[in-house]
Amino acid sequence: MPDRDGFTLLEVLVAMTIVAVAITTMLQLSSQSLRLLRVSGEQQEATLLADRLMREIEPTIEEVRGGEDGPYAWERRVAIVPVSAELAPQSGPVPVLYSVAVAVRWGQGRTVELTSLRTALPPDTARQP
Repeated sequence: MPDRDGFTLLEVLVAMTIVAVAITTMLQLSSQSLRLLRVSGEQQEATLLADRLMREIEPTIEEVRGGEDGPYAWERRVAIVPVSAELAPQSGPVPVLYSVAVAVRWGQGRTVELTSLRTALPPDTARQP
C-alpha cells in the first residue's frame, strides 16, 4: 500500500462545500439582522412620534386631524366618551371624558397606534375662577 500525501479531490470538494454553506449562512444572518435593526428603528421613531402627538394635545372638542412627518403619515382622533350618570360626581361640574387615539403609518402596512383617555372640565366652567 503506497503512502498518501495530501487530500483527494473528493475531500477538497466536501470541505469547500461545507465552507460555502457556512459563509452563505453567515451572510444571510447578517443581512437579516440589519433588516431587523432598520425595522426596529422605524418602529421606535413611529412610537416616539405617536407619543409626541398624544402629549401635545389638550382636548376640548371632538376632532380628527392628520398629517405627515417624514416617511410617517399620522392621524389623531379626539372623541367624547359618554359617562353614565352613576359615575358622575355628586356635586360640582361634570368633567368630560375624551378618547384620544393616534395612529402612525409607514412602509407597507406598518402601523403604531396609541390610545388614551383624558378628562377635562366643560368649556363653560373651565374659564370661571
